[in-house]
Amino acid sequence: MLKIDSVHVTIASVQALRGFSLEVASGSMVGLVGRNGAGKTSLMRTIMGHLPPGAGSLAFDGADLARVPRHARAGLGVGYMPEDRGLVPELTVEENILVPVWVSKTLKVDERLRFVYEVLPELREMRERRALLLSGGQQKLVALARALAVGTRLLLLDEPFEGLAPALAQRLSEVIADMRGTGLTMLLSQSDLNHSRSLIDREVVIERGANAA
Repeated sequence: MLKIDSVHVTIASVQALRGFSLEVASGSMVGLVGRNGAGKTSLMRTIMGHLPPGAGSLAFDGADLARVPRHARAGLGVGYMPEDRGLVPELTVEENILVPVWVSKTLKVDERLRFVYEVLPELREMRERRALLLSGGQQKLVALARALAVGTRLLLLDEPFEGLAPALAQRLSEVIADMRGTGLTMLLSQSDLNHSRSLIDREVVIERGANAA
């Protein structure tokens, strides 16, 4: 479903990705593993169109992603959970979840909300609470819910367990495990695989923006 071939990305004259390649088969879960600064987030942002590749290619379901503007990539069925959560503080939990759904031409609000609350029922109780009043762990759950709301085909989860208390990390692991076998494709980045080694189908290591030898 996702094919990245020899991608190079430069940020402020620093090479963040140096010929990195990756293939993610449809319906699989791939773990992208690397130290802080190895290029995991840069890869996620490149897939979503926030960073332009200087060389190489990215394809989603056989289509060239370079031809898809970044504001249209969620419309392909790609859900993105950034490491920093990226919530709008003044919006409620439910509003944050629905931001990408509102701009979709195909997704139906009621259907996606029903799905999200079935997967994460604890969010239903806090749906009217503003994001700025949530704990860091609760914000992670909302960021995951937003990705699930729009990510009908591919989920990009960037350091989902980073900074979480053990109980919340376990809850997040359970939610991700429940997604297995549903047809969703997932790319999950981590500094290590302590929370997800039993979940992933394949591990890919990135070092200094390139594939590990």
